Amino acid sequence: MPQSQQTPTMAIVGRPNVGKSTLFNRLVGWRQSIVHNEPGVTRDRVVGQAELDGERRVHVIDTGGLLSRDEDSLGLNEQVWMAIHESDLLLFVVDGKYGLSPADQEIAAQLRKVDTPMLLLVNKSDAAATTHQASEFYALGIEPLVEVSAEHGLGFQALHDRMNEMLPWLEAPVPAGDAARLALVGRPNVGKSSLLNRLLGEERALVSPTAGTTRDPVDTIIEVNDKRYLLVDTAGIRRRSRTSGAPEALAVMMAKRQLERADVALLVIEAQAGVTAGDLAIAGAAWEMGRALVVLINKWDLIEEKTRQDLEASWERLDTVAASPERVNVSATTSRGVEKILSAAQRALEAYRTEVSTADLNRMVEDALRSHHSPTEQGKPWKVYYATQVSAGPPTFMLFANRSLPKASGYRRYLENTFRRVLSLRGIPIRLVIRRRRDPKREG
Repeated sequence: MPQSQQTPTMAIVGRPNVGKSTLFNRLVGWRQSIVHNEPGVTRDRVVGQAELDGERRVHVIDTGGLLSRDEDSLGLNEQVWMAIHESDLLLFVVDGKYGLSPADQEIAAQLRKVDTPMLLLVNKSDAAATTHQASEFYALGIEPLVEVSAEHGLGFQALHDRMNEMLPWLEAPVPAGDAARLALVGRPNVGKSSLLNRLLGEERALVSPTAGTTRDPVDTIIEVNDKRYLLVDTAGIRRRSRTSGAPEALAVMMAKRQLERADVALLVIEAQAGVTAGDLAIAGAAWEMGRALVVLINKWDLIEEKTRQDLEASWERLDTVAASPERVNVSATTSRGVEKILSAAQRALEAYRTEVSTADLNRMVEDALRSHHSPTEQGKPWKVYYATQVSAGPPTFMLFANRSLPKASGYRRYLENTFRRVLSLRGIPIRLVIRRRRDPKREG
């Protein structure tokens, strides 16, 4: 898998009603956050992605307003602090039209205790009356300071320049050799950190951390049975294990940061909870990113019969999302099943890297067409002239046909499921690229 860049994360923070959601919408390019004059409307974090220069991207978290300690009746501060500790850069937003407030000073005092780099944004700086007030925000002791108007889009070039300077545009560490990249992902508090520690200890493997700063991805290489595996961003796994109660969007974002550099996703699910909406969202993210999936059902030693029945009933949803991924029942506490994790990951990896000869692939296509008649359009059936594999990891096949098929086509899904069944690709996404081509017989 080619080396990729770790996408940094940036949180927008500040007291309520200073324009954080308007700024977020301006950065990500569409109205994803609720914009309202009533303070406290953005109660959960909203996650989006901003593009700075056509190539560099950054995850952006829009947070609810930080409140004074005696005002925290909405419980916002804990959620906001989770985002702060997960971020590589903070945009501290203040209201240039209103001027410096005691709440700004209290928030600045709290933020200065965090070692995360910070950029002070004086928003609503589009009126002449605000020009003389911007300088008063230097009293907060936070630099650099950038004046913007999120509503009118003013000052954003200067903001982008500062973000480019301050964000950690780090190339992901690359291990020696051909180690397969595995990412332990899942909702907070499902046992990822404990499983990681148990996995490393039980395998008695060669452990080699890749050094870096506290914000660099820290990967761990292990060797088992002459095979090398890289566990992606293990420092992140330990750090994020303390983040309980994170909204689904943030949990998915955390997973995506690790999946960006992985071949196989090891999705950890808590046995007692069953397959939750958050688990499905993370599985869907892995699937959309084209990663192989293995599911680890943790805390299996604590499950009771009724809970087991509920788990099996909820499992059908995951089967649908990720094409029946292999499942390993484990317990980080007792070590049950831990020794099976890397074997399952190896099988998924081999399936993920499946290569099919052109002759075999065309035979598969012919058999599929004979077994289930292709759709017709204006009385003309859909025809495939030629098929070839263009890449692996995930397996990607190109079909040259008399016309394309819509993404939502039932026949396209039928072909994908046929390939998956014949090639035994459990939990492996398949990419079908269909190209329109003239009938070669007529061209001749």
